[in-house]
Parts: sequence; C-alpha cells; structure tokens
Amino acid sequence: MAKPLVAIAGRPNVGKSTFFNRMGGAPMAIVEDLPGTTRDRLYADAEWNGRDFTLVDTGGLVLEHDTGVESRAEIAERVREQINIALQEASVIVFMVDATTGITPTDLEVADMLRRAGKPVIVAANKADNEKRRLDAVEFYQLGVGDPIPISSLHGTGTGDLLDAIVENLPSPEPAEEEEAVVRVAIVGRPNVGKSSLLNALLGEERAIVSDIPGTTRDAIDTVVEWNSQRVILIDTGGIRRRGKIEKGIEKYSALRAERAIARSDVTLLLIDAVEGVTAQDTHIAGYVLEESKGVIILGNKWDLIERNKEMVEEFHKHVRQELNFIPWAPLHLISAKRQEGLKEIPSLVLRVAEERRKRISTGLLNRLVQDALEEHNPPTKPGKYLKFYYATQAGIAPPTFVFFVNDTDLVHFSYERYLENRIRSVFGFEGTPIKMIFRSREEEK
Repeated sequence: MAKPLVAIAGRPNVGKSTFFNRMGGAPMAIVEDLPGTTRDRLYADAEWNGRDFTLVDTGGLVLEHDTGVESRAEIAERVREQINIALQEASVIVFMVDATTGITPTDLEVADMLRRAGKPVIVAANKADNEKRRLDAVEFYQLGVGDPIPISSLHGTGTGDLLDAIVENLPSPEPAEEEEAVVRVAIVGRPNVGKSSLLNALLGEERAIVSDIPGTTRDAIDTVVEWNSQRVILIDTGGIRRRGKIEKGIEKYSALRAERAIARSDVTLLLIDAVEGVTAQDTHIAGYVLEESKGVIILGNKWDLIERNKEMVEEFHKHVRQELNFIPWAPLHLISAKRQEGLKEIPSLVLRVAEERRKRISTGLLNRLVQDALEEHNPPTKPGKYLKFYYATQAGIAPPTFVFFVNDTDLVHFSYERYLENRIRSVFGFEGTPIKMIFRSREEEK
C-alpha cells in the first residue's frame, strides 16, 4: 500500500521548504528568500518513531490579494489548483504559519480552506527561534484549526513535537508488501521545450504546472505510474541551461536539481524542439546524461508545428543524428505532447531501454564475439609491441559494463575500443543505453 501523505500547506515564505528539506534528509526543495519560490508539489519519504509517510511540499497558497504582479496571476491560480489536489490526497495537513509576523489575512483564508478539507490539521508556528516567539505562538489558536506547535525549521527546535503530532494523526498502517522493482524515468530538456506538457499527457491529469513562461517547473517532481505491469517513477525536471548561462539563485539551484534527477534515473526522455532543432543546450544535456551513463530516448516534440512528410522526417532524423552523433544508439521518436500524438509508443520504448540496460551476456558468448572481431580486424600495433586480448567478461549491468584483460592497456586505441563496442551492439543490441568498456592489464586481474 502507498505510504500516507502529509501535506505541508501555508502562505508563501513561511518556511515550508526548509521544514521539508530537514524532514526529507536532503535539500530536495528550492529554498530562496523570495515568496512563492516553490511552485509545484514535491514528494519525499520520511520516517518517525517507526512510522513511514510521504511529505508533500506544496506551492505557496497564493490568494487573490497576494499576486501583486499581474503577469504572475496565472501562475498563482495554477498553484492553488496544485495545492487543492495535494490537500485532497493528504492524510494529514501541516498548516505552517510565521511566528515572526503573527496572523495575517491570508492565514485566516488558508485556515478556512483547510477546515473545509475535513482532514486532521496541525498548526506549526515556524521561525519561533526564541522564547518570546514561542510564547507568542499562542496567538494562532485564533485560527480555529488546532493547538499551535512552535518550531524552528532552520534550527530543528520543536520539530520532534511536530512529528509526534503527525504520527499520532496518521491512519493505521497497512500490512507491508514486498518492494517492487521500479524504473525511474527523468524527463529532461532545455526550458520551455514541453517537459511538463509531456508529463501531464502521459499521466492523463495535470500534475505539473504548464505555462508559456519558460522555466515554470523549477524542481524535480516524482509521480508513480504503472506501464505493462511495471512500476515506473516519472521525474519532471526544471529546464537545464549550459553551465555558463545559468544565473545565480533559483535557476542555478533548479539546474543542479535537474542534474540530480538525471543521476537517480534509469532512463531519460530527452526532449528536443522539432521546430528549432538540436541546439548547443540540447547537446550539453545529452552529454550530461551520457556522463551519468543513463539510458536515453530522444523525443522530437512539437512535431505538429511542422509540415509532416517523408522528406521532413528524414531530414530531421539526419539532423539529430549529426548533432548528437555521440549517442547514435539512442532511439529517436517524434511526438506532439500538446496534441498527444506519438505518446502511446513511449511506455514500450522506456521499458525496452530499461531491459536493455539490465541485459547480461555470458562470458562464453562475449569471448567468441571478441575472437571473431580480432580475426576480422587486427588491433593496431606499435613498433615491437602487439596488443593481445586474453579474455573478456561482463562485470555489471545498468549500465552494461565489460572488462577486457589485455597484455598492455597503453596499446588500446580509442578507435579500436569503439570498434569493439560497435561489434557488441551489432550482435547483442543494448539499444538506448551507454556501454562501459574497461581495459585491464593481466596483472590487474587479481
């Protein structure tokens, strides 16, 4: 059974993300001194007194009089929709308020919303960093949603009392089930290429905020789905820019978070804007995926905006293969997330690549392939030195890793390494996944 959800709700800038980070054990939400920085739901598993649950860090409850800037009104409205979904799913709601400001009109409106939710509500008076603020926290009794618990998310004081209250209000635990194998899929790409639209289309519900404003999704968002009886975790990430173009602050943290999402994925869906074609940013992202040795599927999005015919398809394929020639083994698929075209093939593509990453080749088959490759194309030599292969073995999976024992690793030229990799792929496949090739001298075997 799924772990019970605990939603952290409250107006912007009261410290929800700081508390979330402390409880989640890692800086999973962006923390910045700007109201409304966290705009999408974030999830993190937590444990207290033997009880497991999942924390949900909601976007700030931005109400009508808080929007301020007219151009952000749409974002504020979508944030409220996200929080309504989170509150519907939650078993317990932590209503976070700011002990330094006292009760605000927004707090009163939020309290009214939470009362209507019909869920257990725990009031956390955050930023109670001294005795006076802890005593002043009694003011929040006026909200009428329970006894306030003074805490300091920054320093950790009072969080134990808050966690005790959370656990007391959790539903009775369900019998534990055996953990299933999961495939983690990161949706990556430069800003405004359609990552959140793709996530929403794959889910059939609006889980990530979709807007025409580039960079709307700033954090990595995890969502669990099931494809062909296989449990899959979809990770939507903020857009990644080239390192030299990343500004300080929110965008910098978003890029780091997106890179971390790639690092914990098994397969990445690399979105390319089919209208603009492959850009330098796209090659940078693909390079980072390759550095992390993750599976990758290239998706040409916004294909509906192009005149579709055989010549255009062939031209686009040629263009992508030329620009991303360092990952020729990655499947390329054309889609339109907006019109939901070409999406039905994605689950099977993802599962196939995930399976390829875990494929094992027996030592006997591998060595026969190497022997045939050596006979067809002798390795390069140096004056008085000849490269000898003793044997090869597959040392690992995800990514597939092959170790070749030779007489002298200095004699292994990168071109011959590429030749062996191509031979392995031509016989055994490994579609969509990088292959690691390790060469060791015979004395290194021990």
